[in-house]
Amino acid sequence: MTTTNVASGIGKSRLWQRINLRDVAMLLALVVVIVLNSLARDNFATTTTVGFLLLDVIPIMMLALPMAFIIISAEIDLSVASMVGLSAATVGALVLREENMLVAAVVGVGVGTVAGAFNGFLVAYLGLPSLAATIGTLALYRGLALVVIGDVSVGSFPEEWTGFVQARLGATGVPIVTLAVLASIAIAIIILHFSSFGRGLYALGYSQEAARFVGVNVNQTKFWLFVASGFVAGLVGLYWALRYASARSDSASGLELTVIAAVLLGGVSIFGGRGSIPGVVIAVLLIATITYGFRLQRISDVVLVIITGALLIASVVAPSYFQRAREWWRGLNRHKNSLAS
Repeated sequence: MTTTNVASGIGKSRLWQRINLRDVAMLLALVVVIVLNSLARDNFATTTTVGFLLLDVIPIMMLALPMAFIIISAEIDLSVASMVGLSAATVGALVLREENMLVAAVVGVGVGTVAGAFNGFLVAYLGLPSLAATIGTLALYRGLALVVIGDVSVGSFPEEWTGFVQARLGATGVPIVTLAVLASIAIAIIILHFSSFGRGLYALGYSQEAARFVGVNVNQTKFWLFVASGFVAGLVGLYWALRYASARSDSASGLELTVIAAVLLGGVSIFGGRGSIPGVVIAVLLIATITYGFRLQRISDVVLVIITGALLIASVVAPSYFQRAREWWRGLNRHKNSLAS
């Protein structure tokens, strides 16, 4: 790809130019899923259901935001769930030793941040492929979580902390912590779609050489993306422990599959250089609503894993086939025009 083409791509990184028919179609699919669930279950369209659904959405949504940034830059972080587990285990272990809850929370988030920084160091400064590096740290951090807390489950957290996570906004059923998530989404939109840093990420996803040409510090950018992912994973680890009143070494196990599936389903290209935050937000809500509806129907978790895997495969394969079909159609039209002339 030429520098001119990359510059053109960077110029199209504005939010309103990134929202497309795919996002609209997914939004319509979300509405259809909500309507079908409401018809299938009498208690689905209630404030209680909305509250529990949003509490389940929060970890996926928070992790999906930095994951979208990382994948747009043509990298990936497979260790996010393990960092969540390590952070939750750290909080639980400190509470078990009767440490102050505020200290436990700060240390837990700090552990997640350090873990993300280690990922960033491996990828940005040692030059390891992010896929291989984060597969390794996925196992490493999960093992460290077991070392930190052992095979026990800690659930004796202060009531004011667990109560705050469960608190609702009046009679709406919407958790108070949702406000922080909405603020995070707004910040992610501003950074990715309305800043030079965001344009640099799209350039980085297209080509590292082109990104350097337009002034992007490639190594530093990659490093801080993984630090941000670790920081958010640390926050989610704290949330996870308080939300479920349980800190275990296997907390959030397998969550990375759902997060990556949501990001790719939301239109972020696995090859980098393309994607939008609104698309990711809609995809997270779609997957979470489908999953929650199936759980209300008492469908096995095994089926949910299969569906998530199928969505992940479809979100990777479908864009390639659509692109090939579009190119075939354009070639056919050019051939017809040449024959007509």
